[in-house]
Amino acid sequence: MIQSKSLSLLFPFLFIFGIACSSNRPTFRILEKPIQFDEERERLSLEYLDKRHGIIKEDALIEPQMVVVHWTAVYTLEDTYEVFNPVYLGGRKDLSTASNLNVSAHFLVDRDGTIFRLLPDTTFGRHTIGLNYMAIGIENIGGPEAPLTKAQLKANADLINFLAKRHDISYVIGHHEYQAFRGSELWKETDPNYLTDKSDPGDAFMKKLRKRLGTNRFKSKP
Repeated sequence: MIQSKSLSLLFPFLFIFGIACSSNRPTFRILEKPIQFDEERERLSLEYLDKRHGIIKEDALIEPQMVVVHWTAVYTLEDTYEVFNPVYLGGRKDLSTASNLNVSAHFLVDRDGTIFRLLPDTTFGRHTIGLNYMAIGIENIGGPEAPLTKAQLKANADLINFLAKRHDISYVIGHHEYQAFRGSELWKETDPNYLTDKSDPGDAFMKKLRKRLGTNRFKSKP
């Protein structure tokens, strides 16, 4: 028998354990899987901010106002990680003309909905032309040959809700919607001809995601 004093000390832990055990719903959590962010990556990030966005900073940090949702078109978690982890961009002539800084995202969502953090929320990442300076990127394992899953849909909504509590997020867009910001005050790309055509994650996924988040809660256009 547990003495009353001992029980009072244990109660908070028992209460938390009871909640975890009594629910079949998975607990929202983020697993850490950081990519390399050394002095060279920061130097290239600061260079990108200056030359591509026209922003001069001492640290490669952002003030998030937007979340951009992507799919990887690479179909396993580890293969995707190996794409993002190197500091230098490899084999992408369409992007290397702008910078040798590798592409990256802040979060990576696996097919089962598991969320991995690759970069801190406020660290600069190269993932969306013209908007990197203000945008958190969420990559989802999948693509045309592997449509995003219901588990990923839920994970993206949960993650965006989490981020909206931490930052002043006004916009949530799919990567394929980024060109709508051209010509607006938010668009910061020094070369008007530097653009890529994107289809990820598609209108169908974004429609479902916005329904989960609340249709008019976040803006999708400037």
